[in-house]
Amino acid sequence: MMNKLNFYKLIAFTEKNFNLMKKYLLWEVVFLFYTIVNMLVIGYIGLETGDRSRVMFLMIGSLLWGFLSVIFHELSVSVAWERWEGTLEYTFMAPVPRSIYVFGQSLFAVIYGIIRTIIALFVVIAFFNLDMDNSNVLSAVAVLAVSGISFMGLGIVASILPMLYPEKGEGATRIIEAGLLLVSGIYYNIDVLPLWMQKLSVFSPATYTLRAMRAALLENAGIREISHELAVLLLLGIILVPAGFYLFYLAEMYAKKAGKLSRHG
Repeated sequence: MMNKLNFYKLIAFTEKNFNLMKKYLLWEVVFLFYTIVNMLVIGYIGLETGDRSRVMFLMIGSLLWGFLSVIFHELSVSVAWERWEGTLEYTFMAPVPRSIYVFGQSLFAVIYGIIRTIIALFVVIAFFNLDMDNSNVLSAVAVLAVSGISFMGLGIVASILPMLYPEKGEGATRIIEAGLLLVSGIYYNIDVLPLWMQKLSVFSPATYTLRAMRAALLENAGIREISHELAVLLLLGIILVPAGFYLFYLAEMYAKKAGKLSRHG
C-alpha cells in the first residue's frame, strides 16, 4: 500500500507536468486548436453524406482517439521532455520508486486527456448538435476506465525509446502512434482494411475500445453486450502495464551504464 510520503511524491510528479504544460501553454493551445479543427473537418465530411449517424460514428472515433492518444503521447514522450528540460538525470537519481514516477506521469496524462476531451466535446456538440438519447453513458465510462489502463501500458513501453535513442526515439514513438491510428478503425470500420492490417488490428487496444464505445453510444449497449471487448482490454492492460514497468527498468539500467541520461544523450 502507498504510504503518505510516496503519495505526496506521486502528486509532485503530476504537478510538475502541469507546471511544465503552463510553461508552454501557447503551444498547448495551438495543439488543442488544431485537434478540434481536425475533428470538425472530419465531422463535416460525415455531414456531407447526409447521414447523421455517420457523423456520430466519426465524432466518437475522433473524441476517443483524442483522449487515448493524449495518454499514449504524454507518457511516451515524458522521457524526451525530461531530457529537453535537462532534468532527466536528476529525476532518475532521486530516491523515488520508479513506479511513483511512472504513475505520476500517468495521472497527469489521464487528467490532461479528460480536460482536452471535455473541451473538444462541447465544441463538437455545439457544431453538430449530436443526439445522445440512445447512448449508454455507464457503459461508455466503463470503456474509458478499462481502455485507459492498456494505453498507459503502451505509453510506458513507448517511453523507453527516447531513453535509449536520444536523437530518434521520440520520432519512433510517433510511428507507433500513427500505426495504431491506421489499423484501429478510428474513422472507418476495420473491414475495409487489407487482410494483413485486419490481423494487426487485433493487437491494438484502440480497436476494442472503439468497438465497445460505438456500441455503447450508438446502440445503447450495456456492460453485458460489450463484456468481450472489456475483457480483452483488461487482459491487455494486465499484460502491458507490468511489462512496461519491467522493460522501463531494464532500459533505465542500460541508459545509466551507457551514459544516455544527459540532455544531449
